[in-house]
Amino acid sequence: MAKQKSKFVCQECGYETSKWMGRCPGCNQWNTMVEELETSVKNTGAKRAFQHGEGASQKPEPITKVIGEKEPRIDTDLPELNRVLGGGIVPGSLVLVGGDPGIGKSTLLLQVTSILADHSHKVLYISGEESVKQTKLRADRLGVKADSLFVFAETDMDLIEHAIHQINPTLVVIDSIQTVHQTNITSAPGSVAQVRETTSSFMKIAKSRGIAIFIVGHVTKQGSIAGPKMLEHMVDSVLYFEGEQHHTYRILRAVKNRFGSTNEIGIFEMKEMGLKEVKNPSEIFLEERTQGSAGSIVVASLEGTRPVLVEIQALIAPSSFANPKRTATGVDHNRIALLMAVLEKRLGMLLQNQDAYMNVAGGVKLDEPAIDLGLAVCIASSFRNHATSPKDVVIGEVGLTGEIRRVSRIEDRVYEAAKLGFERAVVPTKNLEGWTYPDTIEVIGVSTLEEALEMALEHQAPRW
Repeated sequence: MAKQKSKFVCQECGYETSKWMGRCPGCNQWNTMVEELETSVKNTGAKRAFQHGEGASQKPEPITKVIGEKEPRIDTDLPELNRVLGGGIVPGSLVLVGGDPGIGKSTLLLQVTSILADHSHKVLYISGEESVKQTKLRADRLGVKADSLFVFAETDMDLIEHAIHQINPTLVVIDSIQTVHQTNITSAPGSVAQVRETTSSFMKIAKSRGIAIFIVGHVTKQGSIAGPKMLEHMVDSVLYFEGEQHHTYRILRAVKNRFGSTNEIGIFEMKEMGLKEVKNPSEIFLEERTQGSAGSIVVASLEGTRPVLVEIQALIAPSSFANPKRTATGVDHNRIALLMAVLEKRLGMLLQNQDAYMNVAGGVKLDEPAIDLGLAVCIASSFRNHATSPKDVVIGEVGLTGEIRRVSRIEDRVYEAAKLGFERAVVPTKNLEGWTYPDTIEVIGVSTLEEALEMALEHQAPRW
């Protein structure tokens, strides 16, 4: 017999307890505990059958005897999306797509379904937030015309599963997972229990039938995907759609991928007819750069396997407060405080009474140490009000003693700078060995931060 009992589950982090609490012990949020019914069934017959070997279709075997098969990929005709996914869509994979409201998640997935439908793949687009007519209006705007693209406006998990078995598509899109509900669970759609159980059901469908499933997840105020954290552990890939609503560029980033690298990004531009791929993002990020201004430098960063040149800007101004501000957009503000301490200690710059504002143009987020030298040059340029050369690109990691450390894949970074017309690259001295420089760019090696600033601001003798 099934025994019914209730429990209280936090709707923010999934913490479970047997009694109600005003404040969740897991995430310290107030008024997030909701009562849910829990059904526990004691199935001793299945346990006895397993012990006697009944119904066991598989058994453990040595890994050396397992036959490995390479997973076929489905080409989306979008190289930017293929790169993020690791080469294309893997059949039987479960992909979670998150992002702010209105960022373009539904638009991108509808474009993908249209491309696959044009290639004779059966695709099922399930919308829980829009009616079929509303989806049709968006499809007309994007120019979607394919008979093998099926649209279904439903939130009942049983009906959705029946539609999947009936059509047997290659790809299924669920928009969004917070609207789907199981009828045997009493909690409301979007709750922790509903999201957990519906995602588990979609995972079973994907693995058992070999159907690729994309599910859209809402995000919280903090920018993380709403629902229990285990939701991200259940899926094969987690993709985040980043960018500002008031800017046209969108960045698709993989934060988890069982079938490829998690360092790849795809860059799109929002147009009237949908999202368009950006073939050369470096040109986009540098097209509005002001020539001859202080506090600006170009750095070569790596996003996965792709070198991207972006502009870093700094504004150093005297502070009128006892504690100066350290504000950074696109980079870690703790790294800014560290580099300012190195400049003050090693080069004698009096920065302790200066406000510092740092920005990465284009809305890109950089988190690798190879941009340290560019940040330091920006700070020094703005502090001394000395402009840097618009034809320079700087690459290097800065140590606490003021030394410039080597970075990875220096060849790709310098070749990308040469391709865009830069004439000089300031790189770590340790990176000068073992490769051939391009003829169109001068590569200068520096070993200390003082040497780097002399090269970047050489039009005037530095007085640090």
